[in-house]
Amino acid sequence: MENLVKNSVVTIKKGEGRSLKAGGAWIYDNEIESIMGTFKNGDIVKVNDFDGFPLGAGFINQNSKIRVRMLTRSRDQIVTDEFIKERVFSAWKYRKDTMPKEDLNCCRLIFGEADFLPGLVVDKYDDILVVESLALGIDKLKPMILDYLCEALSSDGYKVRGIYERSDAPVRKKEGLESYKGFIGEEFDTKVKIVENGVKYIVDVENGQKTGFFLDQKYNRLAIQRLCRGKKVLDCFTHMGTFALNAGIAGAESVLGLDISEFAVSQAEANAKLNGLEDTVKFKAANVLDELPKLLDEEESYDVVILDPPAFTKSKEATKNAIKGYREINMKGLKLVRDGGYLATCSCSHFMTEELFKETISQAAKAVHKRLMQVEFRTQSWDHPILWAADESYYLKFLIFRVTDEK
Repeated sequence: MENLVKNSVVTIKKGEGRSLKAGGAWIYDNEIESIMGTFKNGDIVKVNDFDGFPLGAGFINQNSKIRVRMLTRSRDQIVTDEFIKERVFSAWKYRKDTMPKEDLNCCRLIFGEADFLPGLVVDKYDDILVVESLALGIDKLKPMILDYLCEALSSDGYKVRGIYERSDAPVRKKEGLESYKGFIGEEFDTKVKIVENGVKYIVDVENGQKTGFFLDQKYNRLAIQRLCRGKKVLDCFTHMGTFALNAGIAGAESVLGLDISEFAVSQAEANAKLNGLEDTVKFKAANVLDELPKLLDEEESYDVVILDPPAFTKSKEATKNAIKGYREINMKGLKLVRDGGYLATCSCSHFMTEELFKETISQAAKAVHKRLMQVEFRTQSWDHPILWAADESYYLKFLIFRVTDEK
């Protein structure tokens, strides 16, 4: 088969490429000594160390500060159609190996760098696939990858009814790519019914956030079910009501979900009705940071408080302000937890490291005179694998605490 790698060579500066050599997937523009040969942005090129030692091959894009995204670390620097097929089938096999069969109904099939297909995300919602392409190089291989993915699913009896593209993230601009969303192939109803942890949802793959649903919290939502039977629960930043509905289906006495988005609340209410939980699980459109003090003034308290905020930082430079944000929201949440109740709190920013997040929660607890007993520490679900040395693949930190008053 034809080698897709161009006869062009990127040479790393002496002393640079430390992240790459440790197992990372990115080479930044300031790490490159020279680029030799003819190529177009998005082509696959060879990568050599400063002394000519072959380090593999990856997509090049001179529009991006991430100048090369590694596709292979093989010294032979060969990428063929068969190579891409093996990557896709391997990603599917990993999900089959690690996840219960019923969870394959809705899961992430390809998670970019962690599945060695940099810049590509593909999610499965029943028989619908949603694809997000974030890099020029992978964009060129997208049709081939989707064909192989459909073949892999078909080989195990899973049909693909349709594919929708949600390549509308702002980060595409950094790659010199335009925002795009639309059907790949035949059109279909973009409101898709799924079941996760026994909870039914209608996922809007066209208008929902990201690819329509946050699959990464799958098992964290399941963990919440164990705590909520007979409890009064507050779910902050509820989005489509996911944690709230898991609490409700587990037998919570009452659940209140808060979100600033009227659209998200309307989706959550529809999902509550779909599960027959509309009498138990209620939602309110409100700014969580403003609403929590109001609940405290009204002398409300809860057996379980869940904090699932959006990423307070999307850059290393903004981390200091993010720490303040996480500390503030955890202080406000902790004040509403009854003595002996539970706090579930998380961060979805990879810049907020595990150590930093734990330290911030500790500071919040100390400030409001609460003591924390850690019940469980979790990360993203198994279909979002964490590739060591590729820091961007490890982003979700999720902690459950038993909370007691200082006495």
